[in-house]
Amino acid sequence: MNRVRLLPEHVANQIAAGEVVERPASVVKELVENSLDAEAQRITVAIKGGGRSVIRVTDDGFGMSRDDALLALERHATSKIANAEDLAKISSLGFRGEAVPSIASVSRFTLVTRERGTLSGTRIEIAGGRITGVTEEGTAEGTVVEVRNLFFNLPARRKFLRSESTETAHIEHIVTLCALAHPHVAFRFVVDERERFHLAPARSLADRIRELYGHELLGQLVPVAAEMIDGFIGKPGISRSDRSQQLVFVNGRPVESKGINYALREGYHTALMRGQFPVTFLFLTVDPALVDVNIHPAKREVRFRDEFAVRQAVVDAVRSALAPKGVLQPLRTAVPAPSAPEPEPAAAPTTGSFALQSEFAPAAEIQTELEGRWKILGVIGQLYVLAESPEGLVLLDQHAAHERVLFEKMLHDLAGDAAPSQKLLLPVTLELDARDAEFLRSNLKTLLKLGIGVSEFGDKTFLVDAVPPYFRLENLAQTFRKIVDELRQTGEEVHARRLAEDKIATTVCRHAVKARDPLRGEELTALLAQLHRCELPYTCPHGRPTMIQISYGELEKKFRRVV
Repeated sequence: MNRVRLLPEHVANQIAAGEVVERPASVVKELVENSLDAEAQRITVAIKGGGRSVIRVTDDGFGMSRDDALLALERHATSKIANAEDLAKISSLGFRGEAVPSIASVSRFTLVTRERGTLSGTRIEIAGGRITGVTEEGTAEGTVVEVRNLFFNLPARRKFLRSESTETAHIEHIVTLCALAHPHVAFRFVVDERERFHLAPARSLADRIRELYGHELLGQLVPVAAEMIDGFIGKPGISRSDRSQQLVFVNGRPVESKGINYALREGYHTALMRGQFPVTFLFLTVDPALVDVNIHPAKREVRFRDEFAVRQAVVDAVRSALAPKGVLQPLRTAVPAPSAPEPEPAAAPTTGSFALQSEFAPAAEIQTELEGRWKILGVIGQLYVLAESPEGLVLLDQHAAHERVLFEKMLHDLAGDAAPSQKLLLPVTLELDARDAEFLRSNLKTLLKLGIGVSEFGDKTFLVDAVPPYFRLENLAQTFRKIVDELRQTGEEVHARRLAEDKIATTVCRHAVKARDPLRGEELTALLAQLHRCELPYTCPHGRPTMIQISYGELEKKFRRVV
């Protein structure tokens, strides 16, 4: 008895639809991408019942002839690739030739299209994958696809759909992503015959972000501009508790990439609190031959030929964008000329084992200058320093500020040719498996650069005889196993900055000035000056803000001096 049989075509289409069409938002994604591939300049998405009842996508693209429209309803029929070699350099959003027949197989589907330069168009009606009518119709140039009663012939799948509001939110997210990826295209989104938004072609990505998310969010972003990367990312401290606003696009396609997610976290370094995710609108332009988008039916994931190079490029671009530019620069102090010989300056007091040292001589009154004048006004709550800047009022957290100063000092020491290191009285023996041993053996120079003395003591055994002064000596074996894991994940270039971050941050927190630690005027001035010289002065090593700035404009609004 034969057990193997061919499935009917309509059943095969429904199975394929299960991979491509997960929910109404999947339909919208595929249809809008087809419109964009057709060079549409105006796209309207209208839905009813959360996309269950009606999804209608209208565009002014180049349309299709009657023959092309009929052929497009066949599985694996596409105009976007011609042979296997084309799969290695995909530049279009769609290419599989599965979406339209898959959608048509699980809905009541209508396609109306007119090719540019022709006198009339074509109307094709399909129910559950079967063509029920093909007629000639007068219509505007472009294409209209209407999908009704989605999953009407798959009740089990229809039951798994969420509420109308949830499905609508997913659809709006998809339309928003497409609008961000193509700001030059006009988008209109209509829900239950009520317009949600109508976006005219934007002059820039910034304009499109302002239209979709508001002026306030745009003001909290900084531009990213690198060789293959551009867009906007949140300033230090601007984050979310999930990745809902961590948007990444590769060649105009919204994607998910664990490597890029890791690179974003790495690029923010200590400017992001643990458990928080950056707000990003990041666009990567990569040679299509160097990126594989053919690894997921819904084309959500991508794989890069040189994953590490892309990750490093993202890290560098993010760090460059977050670096202070013209707002905080090294401070100068104006010291009044003394009328009498100055007394011998007192030694700067210390907190823990660190001194608040300054290159500036103490004086009766010291004002710091930065494109104008910064002036310390006082301290409230025995923690928050009030200062006046050229832009307005600044509240400085003395503990967080000192943490940042000490943290970067330790990082600077690590980055030098001879990182601080202390010898162990008794070396620690470390036994690893073959893979970890080989990996550690190839990274001994990296460890030595960071003040960690490791030497081979056999095929899979190593001796640790020196560590940086901030390492805790308990359970060093487990610490080094974690180091091996981190090295493998990040590679030497990125790892050199992050290897000891947790330990440095913990040490800094212990030694930094605390709340209620009284500081004298010259100590506060020195702290402010040292903070201004930091690479990333806006946050402490844990990602908390070091300062809050309130502009004169904001103060005038608070006091209703301006509307």
